[in-house]
Amino acid sequence: MLKLQITLRGALPCACALLVACAAAPQAEKHGHPLPAYYPADQTIPSAQATAAAGLGWKNLFVDPYLQGLISNALAYNSDLRVASARVAEAKALYGIQDANRWPMVAVGAEAGRARKPADLSPVRKTLLGSQYQVGFSLATYELDFWGRVSSLNEAALAQFLASAEAKQAFQISLIALVSNSYLQDLELAERVSLAEKTLASREESLRIMQRRVDVGSASDLVLRQAQILMFSTRSELAVLKRQQAQNTALLAQLTGHADLPRTTHLALDQQGLEREIAAGLPSDLLLQRPDLRAAEQKLKASRANVKAARAAFFPSITLTGMAGMASSDLDRLFSSGQQIWSFLPQISLPLFDAGLTQHNLDLAEARKHLAVANYESTVRSAFRDVSNALAAQHWLTVQLAEQTELVKFEAERTRLADLRYEHGAITYLEVLDAKRALFSAEQALVQLRRARLSSTVDLYVAVGGGQDELLTPAGKKEEK
Repeated sequence: MLKLQITLRGALPCACALLVACAAAPQAEKHGHPLPAYYPADQTIPSAQATAAAGLGWKNLFVDPYLQGLISNALAYNSDLRVASARVAEAKALYGIQDANRWPMVAVGAEAGRARKPADLSPVRKTLLGSQYQVGFSLATYELDFWGRVSSLNEAALAQFLASAEAKQAFQISLIALVSNSYLQDLELAERVSLAEKTLASREESLRIMQRRVDVGSASDLVLRQAQILMFSTRSELAVLKRQQAQNTALLAQLTGHADLPRTTHLALDQQGLEREIAAGLPSDLLLQRPDLRAAEQKLKASRANVKAARAAFFPSITLTGMAGMASSDLDRLFSSGQQIWSFLPQISLPLFDAGLTQHNLDLAEARKHLAVANYESTVRSAFRDVSNALAAQHWLTVQLAEQTELVKFEAERTRLADLRYEHGAITYLEVLDAKRALFSAEQALVQLRRARLSSTVDLYVAVGGGQDELLTPAGKKEEK
């Protein structure tokens, strides 16, 4: 790129003219985030006992000591979280590097030299030997930020740092949710395995009794085959549950960094205390509560600052260099009076031709800004959907859980009556097997619904951005270890 070099005497008039003629970089336009004013009305009517998620720490939400230990291990030893922490440190260092460009770089140095000039090159036609000693301060090239290029780059670096810190906090919250949901899944599978084992023992006993009846001719082979089918289906279901249990245990170990698990007593699934209501607030609250939204907003700020820096590149660059110190040909007289030296060199560089490089840089910054706007709006809408889904799940799972509880009661009564009627010869054993099969399925579904209802509370807690008082924030709040 060609540059026009202007001396100090001509620089002042030119700079004044350019300051008057050139417009500063325009202010960034405001971005829109269209959101409904309220969540669906049939899902957002909190009771007087509803708890605000923003001020509810995860230690207050999760009362199980074992789960608290798992979450603490995950926050301390999770590898992905350490990656997020390293990215925050990286962004902070990059911001420090960029911020240093706003200030003059002053260095101190000393040098000594000795030179010989032959007679045919000497103006006095004699061989000359000389020494030079110098010590002083020097000012590296320092840009006067008339057009806001340096300050815009500094603003972009700061926004990227804050975005990385918010992204780390968002990952922490999602990690807490993943650990807690995996733990609830583990409790669910433990209950279902216990239920399946009890059912299997009962069906094996029923098969043994039925085998004896077939042997004495009081029951048919068809009934025996039905009992065998029921037993083997229960064994198959038990194998599936144990496989899922082993896989879920491996996931928990990975999430906690394979740290030693806390040696505390488990609370049962119905003792987790997650049936409480959590107030979702208004959709506009998400913009302040959710760290992923704050991260997206900071990235948007960074992209707009980069656009301003790219626009400022079209304007002249004004830089200063200089030095001051002492110099002498005799080391003994280096600090004597009259040996001072100094130099001061202002410079203005005006881009004339760069094959469109500056314009392409601006186009790139504009494209990235539009991408950041789209990502921000998409993140806002996704956050609204997350809360709406969690509210719907919490509401309808509560309804479904109540209905399923009643269903299990009636299925248990049906099974009891079927046994009585079979003992009195009123029905065949096939009807008893059908009743037992339905009861087992209903009991399994009830455990699943109970866990799903508890998980909906966790999902809503995360969706509205809860638990941030115990996590690291860019403002310097403490981090839970």
